[in-house]
Amino acid sequence: MGIENYITFMVSALFFTMTPGLDTFFILNKAIGQGRRAGIQAALGINTGVLTHTLFAALGLSVLLAKSNFAFAAIKYLGAAYIIYLGVSTFMKKSDVGAFKEHKIDKRKTKSDFWSGFFANSLNPKVALFFIVFFPQFISSSEKMNPVPYLLLGVTFAVIGVVWYIVLSLFASVFSNRIKSNPHTGKMLNKLGGLVFILMGIKIALT
Repeated sequence: MGIENYITFMVSALFFTMTPGLDTFFILNKAIGQGRRAGIQAALGINTGVLTHTLFAALGLSVLLAKSNFAFAAIKYLGAAYIIYLGVSTFMKKSDVGAFKEHKIDKRKTKSDFWSGFFANSLNPKVALFFIVFFPQFISSSEKMNPVPYLLLGVTFAVIGVVWYIVLSLFASVFSNRIKSNPHTGKMLNKLGGLVFILMGIKIALT
């Protein structure tokens, strides 16, 4: 299928996925503050964003983005603004820890967790640049213009990401059960998480 050193790719993808970054913190913030369901939905949203970047890379759109200063800056500032918006929303959010019940599913909140993860990843231009540099190293030279290897590698990367982030969400949700009994701790978590998101958004904008 035009892919070389597939096992090496999977090991490398797992390494990059496990490396702490915006996605990891996003998952931890959701899972610890709201429970495992929120963390899992955020994980699915983030890796759907990975598939979006994969499609763009396969179609050559990521290369165009990298070559266009205007397009890259527009996506960068839009992504930074969205991360800062998430940070402000989280910072201003009142703790609902005491009233949170895992068995009561708010479908609107579930969708919000998914789409927050999706946009946080999709609007990060650094992910697009990473894919157009990383993926070609595992594609044979004769298939560089073929979108199929990109799609296969992207799906593999997303599957690895889903598995890892779900495991991370299940682990982090253990702390959520302890936080539920302490509204003050939940409020402090929102403040800390919101501040980190704001700083991450500023970092993206200035990079």
